[in-house]
Amino acid sequence: MSEKTVHAGHRARMKERFMKEGLSGFSEHEVLELLLMFAIPQRDVNPLAHRLIERFGSLSAVLETAPSELKRVDGVGENAAVLLSLMPQLLSYYQHSAMGSKPVITNLAEARRYAGALFFGLHEERVYMICMDQSGRVLRPALLHKGTIDQVQIYPREVVETALRYHAHAVLLAHNHPSGTAEPSQDDYDATRAVISALNVIGVRVIDHLIFAGNSVYSMTQNSQFDGRQSEEEISYLMRSRNVPGRRGTLREEQEDELMALDIGAADGR
Repeated sequence: MSEKTVHAGHRARMKERFMKEGLSGFSEHEVLELLLMFAIPQRDVNPLAHRLIERFGSLSAVLETAPSELKRVDGVGENAAVLLSLMPQLLSYYQHSAMGSKPVITNLAEARRYAGALFFGLHEERVYMICMDQSGRVLRPALLHKGTIDQVQIYPREVVETALRYHAHAVLLAHNHPSGTAEPSQDDYDATRAVISALNVIGVRVIDHLIFAGNSVYSMTQNSQFDGRQSEEEISYLMRSRNVPGRRGTLREEQEDELMALDIGAADGR
């Protein structure tokens, strides 16, 4: 029996096992081997699966490794690197698809689930501002910034413009710490205060700032950074009306006037 025939039989058995049992009982290197079969045809990929696990430490670490780094491993070509790197983002896409294109977020558990899926497989720090309407329906997960592993930037003017663009009633801030803990830094607190201050001008509420690191998440609402309320309270309860007594004109006109005032203040150095 030729080596090619042996490999073909092994592949067929692996696929049949998956079709019957799912991934239950598969080891990490077997899951990786099954994936590699679809990127590397007609070759025994079992040794490669073992090498990848040994080099990066775990299946999750392999899938979270940048394609350029994966291709440094002997036997990993363009197709295999792209397929492996696709998996975490595919899971993120799947989770958001399962929640619907515009899910309604009514509590912090749902907020964590939705926001957390934005960061699967990312190697850089990103900041999202999830814009929502008055009922908690997601209007847009707006990417504010992506940067180095240890530095993000949030510009108040961009935050205000984004909230106005998507007609946000409330927003949820979320960012990740790819190599660290979920505990907020002083820069995180300062940036959050700046965002709250800027959005208060146009009557948009910041309901929470979530920080993700690995399997951990830090909620500023849960840790009494937002009005002293606790995580079990519904986000819809945290939202308040945009209607502010004593204002004249339409809300849009007032917001545009206030945005202009921000520009004038910045120009004057205030």
